[in-house]
Amino acid sequence: MHFSAFSKIDSAAKIIREAKHVTAFTGAGISVESGIPPFRGPDGLWSKYDPIVLDISYFQTHPEKSWSVIKEIFYDFFGEAEPNDAHLALSALEKEGFLSAVITQNIDALHQKAGSKTVFEFHGTSEYLTCLGCGKKFLPKEISLDILPPRCSDCGGLLKPDFIFFGEQIPPEAHTNSFREAEIADVFIVVGTTGEIMPASLIPREAKESGAVIIEVNTEKSKYTNSITDIFLQGKASKVLKELSGKVIENQWDGK
Repeated sequence: MHFSAFSKIDSAAKIIREAKHVTAFTGAGISVESGIPPFRGPDGLWSKYDPIVLDISYFQTHPEKSWSVIKEIFYDFFGEAEPNDAHLALSALEKEGFLSAVITQNIDALHQKAGSKTVFEFHGTSEYLTCLGCGKKFLPKEISLDILPPRCSDCGGLLKPDFIFFGEQIPPEAHTNSFREAEIADVFIVVGTTGEIMPASLIPREAKESGAVIIEVNTEKSKYTNSITDIFLQGKASKVLKELSGKVIENQWDGK
């Protein structure tokens, strides 16, 4: 499937309008414009912090050290982030009936804050803390992070953010729902991901094998671009998705 450069956005919009089931798959790149840096790369978080703090074994044996970094990254800094035009564009597509679901590798809950209703968080979320002792869940605002590590008010157990640490399994429900979306989608919009993180990176490939048209939005080529992507829309996610969603939604009303 090949498209001339000038018609790529229009071609993608037409394909989305005519599709029966469209799913979006997002990575760190969609949240960069909200002020959240990616984990990898020259400006990534792992260039400043040791990733061992998010290793589950290290966390359980050195919770205070892990929590000091977790608090700084995910609750002092990330907590201030707001959805950008890319998140809002996907929310608008869902609201108008053109997008069935969002699968995200991100843990920032910005899709939900933008208004998206059906979101499968493949790597979990920073929006809740779970007690490793009794399993009780807390909202971060319900817990004081002045004394680290935070403890459960019921049993005194160690609290852990509800996102996946190194050494943990993908949440079964998110895993099942994400791969099911890949199987049933006839259009898959891949946004802001390099395609390097397993097993999440397998999801778009499953969609391609199941017959989906792959529309990719990235600032640079990814592992998908030359292997499974049908339409590559290069640019910032906010600009590209705002334009794409506008063409999809507006053309719904003028009958094009």
